[in-house]
Amino acid sequence: MKSSLKKNLLFYLLFFAPVFMEAHGVSQSDQNLLSNGNLITYIMIGAKHMLTGYDHLLFLAGVIFYLNNFKDVLKFITVFTIGHCITLVGATYYGIKADEHLIDAIIALSVLYKGLENLGGFKKFFNSNTKHLLRMVFIFGLIHGFGLSTRLQSFDIGNNQFLSKILSFNIGVEIGQILALIPIVFIIGKWKGKNSFKVFYFYANAFLILAGIGLFFFQLSGYFNGHHP
Repeated sequence: MKSSLKKNLLFYLLFFAPVFMEAHGVSQSDQNLLSNGNLITYIMIGAKHMLTGYDHLLFLAGVIFYLNNFKDVLKFITVFTIGHCITLVGATYYGIKADEHLIDAIIALSVLYKGLENLGGFKKFFNSNTKHLLRMVFIFGLIHGFGLSTRLQSFDIGNNQFLSKILSFNIGVEIGQILALIPIVFIIGKWKGKNSFKVFYFYANAFLILAGIGLFFFQLSGYFNGHHP
């Protein structure tokens, strides 16, 4: 069974890698929609960017794996949401920018961090236990929000209703996050009662580690090759 899961994990990683690499970009079609749309359009684009934000969702899935009840899930997701709202709105409003490849590389490390933590990697390889998980989720929320801000700042949103557009995009991100988390929470919650959960837990978090490493080097490659927006 373990051998079969390992093969499937490798297959899905290789099969979906190209999709993951392209899903989170800024398209001309989105720019056209924003140029000709209203605040509802910003909500829709915000939701789309969270639903296709594989790096954000992988990190959140890793957080949920670590938790045992819905109350904790709600608490940690709320802290993450507060963090990314602060930087998404604040950085966009004040025009604070950074290279999107570097930000996404750090976000990739957050995915790696969560998978490694879930598998006890810090204790095994570094003889150290990670503490203050809630604080770490908040910090990573700030970083993820900055990544979303770089996406929004890649668009030409003009000066009219500037703050309203930012807030609308942020609302869309929250809607997209809720829609994405519903099946993730449901699947992980239901699987926890199965005998196969330990095997699923191991390989799912191993996938987070591999995905984090792969995305990290992909973003660094984009940065050093000068593929800037």
